[in-house]
Amino acid sequence: MMETSDIDLICQKGYIAQYIGTVPYQVALNQQETLRQLRAEGRIPDAVLLLQHPHVYTVGRFRGKEDIIVPPENIPVLRTNRGGSITYHGPGQLVGYPVLDLRANGLGVREYIWKLEEVIIGLLRSFGIEGQRNGNRPGGVWAGDRKMCSIGINVSHYITTHGFALNVNNDLKYFDHIRPCGMEGASMTSMAELLGRPVPFDAIVHNWIRLFSEVFALKREMNLVLPVEEVVIV
Repeated sequence: MMETSDIDLICQKGYIAQYIGTVPYQVALNQQETLRQLRAEGRIPDAVLLLQHPHVYTVGRFRGKEDIIVPPENIPVLRTNRGGSITYHGPGQLVGYPVLDLRANGLGVREYIWKLEEVIIGLLRSFGIEGQRNGNRPGGVWAGDRKMCSIGINVSHYITTHGFALNVNNDLKYFDHIRPCGMEGASMTSMAELLGRPVPFDAIVHNWIRLFSEVFALKREMNLVLPVEEVVIV
């Protein structure tokens, strides 16, 4: 059992990252809220949930349903409390939900989003893909004129939830039902599409954690486990 003083030290310097499999969206939402409360109380350090979702569309706090082009059959459309418009999540897409104390990390919201983008840009570069920001459409990472990664967050009392969705091996046809992130005339792409082959998912997770540690100057704590369960959908 760790002493309270040890937990306090880790909360200042380290973070926990955990890949938890394929998790229904509402379950992941509840998990984030649990972690947010624990982080606000100082009972856990900063944390990141990495996962995949079954097929789902989510809309932001203020908009999104108007960006549905054709209502999808047998795929739920859920309202959530993040910023942004509508997006799609599904198998083969890496989703990350950092639960960070921005104040403890000396970060503002814009710098936090910039760092999330920087992690993704570095990850893509490690696979030979040149990713970049789009000054006209902030909040994500692009490969040329096609979007590769979407970012939408919530911040409550300096604690972040929600995060990013990176298209790795997912089927892009599901984006045809919507205007992703409310973008008129924009198209999505994936790592697999650009590379012409599936990408090993475990390598994506490993590299993302490594780059997150570097960009955010945090040390991953290997001896701590988040109080969430892996929920794998078969």
